[in-house]
Amino acid sequence: MLPGTLAGQFRPDEMEIDLNRLAVSAGAALILGDVTGVDWNQRTLHFADSNSIRFEAMSIGVGSVPAEINNIHSEQVVPVKPMQTFLKRLAVRFDKTIPRPGGQLQITIIGGGVAGIEIALCLLTGLRFELQFIKVSIRILTADDDIAKELPAPARQKLNRILATRGIEVISKTRVSEITESGVNACDGRSYDSDCVIWAVGAIAPPVVSRLGLPLDDRGFILTKSTLQSVADLPVFAVGDAGTIVGSTSPKAGVYAVRQSPILWHNLQALLADKPLIEFRPQRSFMKLLNTGDGKALLQYKNVSIHARWCWTLKTWIDRRFLRPFRV
Repeated sequence: MLPGTLAGQFRPDEMEIDLNRLAVSAGAALILGDVTGVDWNQRTLHFADSNSIRFEAMSIGVGSVPAEINNIHSEQVVPVKPMQTFLKRLAVRFDKTIPRPGGQLQITIIGGGVAGIEIALCLLTGLRFELQFIKVSIRILTADDDIAKELPAPARQKLNRILATRGIEVISKTRVSEITESGVNACDGRSYDSDCVIWAVGAIAPPVVSRLGLPLDDRGFILTKSTLQSVADLPVFAVGDAGTIVGSTSPKAGVYAVRQSPILWHNLQALLADKPLIEFRPQRSFMKLLNTGDGKALLQYKNVSIHARWCWTLKTWIDRRFLRPFRV
């Protein structure tokens, strides 16, 4: 629902979950702290700013963060992740850069995946409504030869037409070498003036994962068996983006994290009771719904690709239904 919030289709609070209230309702304790390490022999988790805690089993679900490059002017760049703070960080950047009426606001989105496309389309809708006397231009830079390479060709063609109709420029086969105070410099020598750069590139593991002393994949995510348990045979599981099942080619997508939940819940209890664990078998394909910011969504499932208003209605219904149990 984040792109829809950018488009003004939802209030920010509609997509939020009060984690403290949810934890209390589940009989859990929420501790906010920076993890510095873990002692697996003593089963103790250490924090920088609070007391250590003992555990019998652990689950790690810390998500992912955008891959970084060198030579970044940090004030200019707004990474999409962590998503829970994206709106606030974007607002801070816009407060510093929005021109006077009659001026122009130039935004560059780095990354041509589904996330970057949804943000481009929905942000354009929201800004053109809020900033009616300012010209807003958005471009997408991608190192690939096309956008949304995770989608089949017909869906990519539809998205390219939608972006072109909305006036969003797509610049492909372009790698970023530097981001300065004035904009983006590419490896081919071209430069793109930008008031704000949104970083929506491929994900890597958060730094905290490297402090846990567990086997990792080449992007720093925790390697697990199909049971979601670490290959280190310790009482620890990794789910969502944080874990990579050995031999699996599934992308880092929220649908897998959601479907891992009952497997994780069963296996945590089974581990403590010394019973057999069950395997998570990821589905080969799943329905994708991309918000295009115009009251429509692009539905992609297997060989079917549809862009229509009813697709946005379906997406909104699914999103709201998912959130409802957590709005305690």
